[in-house]
Amino acid sequence: MPITIAPLNTILTIVKLFVDEKTKRHLENLGVLVNSEIMVISKNDGNIIVKVKDGRLALNKDVALKIFVR
Repeated sequence: MPITIAPLNTILTIVKLFVDEKTKRHLENLGVLVNSEIMVISKNDGNIIVKVKDGRLALNKDVALKIFVR
């Protein structure tokens, strides 16, 4: 499922990133990797804030729709 419809405050595993190579490299540098754990902290109109490792990251709706988790 896309991370935009994932439940809040639940540990999720990233399954697939459907983004271009430049965006994928940028997300990987921020800690958003396939098979890594991520938690949705808040949602606002499709834009989300996630906890990745020890930090927080804001994702806009366009990017968040391309991150699939389980």
